[in-house]
Amino acid sequence: MSMLLTPAQERVYRFVREYMDNHGRAPSYEEIRKSLGFQSLNGVAKHLRQLEQRGFLQSPWNNRKRALELLPLRSGSVSIPFLGVVAAGIPIEAVEVPESIEVPESFLGNGDNFALRVRGDSMVDEGIREGDILIIAKKPHAENGQTVIALVRGEATVKKLYRLEDQEIELRPANSQMVPIRVRAEELEILGTVVGLLRHYRQNPFRGKTS
Repeated sequence: MSMLLTPAQERVYRFVREYMDNHGRAPSYEEIRKSLGFQSLNGVAKHLRQLEQRGFLQSPWNNRKRALELLPLRSGSVSIPFLGVVAAGIPIEAVEVPESIEVPESFLGNGDNFALRVRGDSMVDEGIREGDILIIAKKPHAENGQTVIALVRGEATVKKLYRLEDQEIELRPANSQMVPIRVRAEELEILGTVVGLLRHYRQNPFRGKTS
């Protein structure tokens, strides 16, 4: 499991698992915060959402502080369609390419899944960086606050979705330097929700000379 999670994410996962084993229920956000030394509940929520994106946990995210469920870790890998690039910034066209990609089975959502590579940095505060590969569960609907892949006037973007009044939808970035995208409901098509993330760490050798 440590190859798929950061050390901080693994600490949270192990604490939740051990707490549920000992108490028969999930810990509250405050119990996680106190036990692991987080400064705020937002820090706890951030790590729990990242665990959900990677397929280790699920929650309805509707203020039910104990509504956490650890998912069984599936083994092996599965080949899913890789459909090109999606913008984490200004929407760009998703380029469909005849390729597939092998992903850990534990990353998959229910039903059909596909993958897209991220371009841009508007979702960095959600742990989504340029070059990451997102695993998306294909579905036409999403709950408020979920991270979605959406077509805005035919162009694809990854954002957090919120429904507003008067049939408007706001796609919010997770980057304080960027502004939300607000559109009419009929101008937007939800392709799916983000359920997993792959990232390759490569060490670039230093080729210069030292004096």
